[in-house]
Amino acid sequence: MDGELFAAAAACLRADEVGAKLGLAEALDEDLRAGRLYRGEGTPDPVPKEAGRPQRPRLVSPSQLAQRGLGSPEGQAALIHAVAHIEFNAINLACDAVYRFRDMPDDYYRDWAGVAAEEAHHFSLLRDRLGQLGFGYGDFPAHNGLWDLAVKTADDVLLRMALVPRVMEARGLDVTPGMMERFAAIGDQETVDVLGIILRDEVGHVDAGSRWFRYECDRRGLDPEDTYFALLAAHFPGNVRCPLHKAARREAGFSESELGRLEKLCKKS
Repeated sequence: MDGELFAAAAACLRADEVGAKLGLAEALDEDLRAGRLYRGEGTPDPVPKEAGRPQRPRLVSPSQLAQRGLGSPEGQAALIHAVAHIEFNAINLACDAVYRFRDMPDDYYRDWAGVAAEEAHHFSLLRDRLGQLGFGYGDFPAHNGLWDLAVKTADDVLLRMALVPRVMEARGLDVTPGMMERFAAIGDQETVDVLGIILRDEVGHVDAGSRWFRYECDRRGLDPEDTYFALLAAHFPGNVRCPLHKAARREAGFSESELGRLEKLCKKS
């Protein structure tokens, strides 16, 4: 049965049961690609303080999260859980990108519906890996920083594309190879393989952000590179970290000039 695109995205965004959210994310992508969703009219509701999520994990400030090494099963599972929580929030961010910004080309909605489905797949892989280790999603506390950024960027698609895919998700491109090395060092090839899938797909997500950021800059008559670095300075001053995964960032739409400027701003992690 046909449905309205923005309502379908909102249903996924608001779903608080994990299985329902995963199914709605997959259906959003499939139905849009199959031509079963149409773009309606209307204004999106104000961005909620929290997207739909289960009661667990308990949300705390980042400073309250314990730092665990991979030398114990709990430490191994805690890092996997942290990545799973990022992927769960990324489903909400992709659905909100569809729901919130109503005047973009059709390809924009196809891109972000596809991202929502891939983030749901990533979450499922990580949840399954947690289960293999005897843990589940919600067994460790987490923070809400990624969704906080969705609230912060809710009024401007240019700001959303700059700060979420091209800052937060791009940082994921930088740090994932190091995580893969850490899991490989303890013989956890199963997690390495899952992270490899996520890294491959996230390049495409960041590339979508680069593409729509530049589209919006062009629409407004703005220089993309100067605008990007102005937004970095305004919203993430002194918070660019190295090393950069240059090959992945190039594939994801970063220019050599941007990479050079980012390295000059880098704070060693």
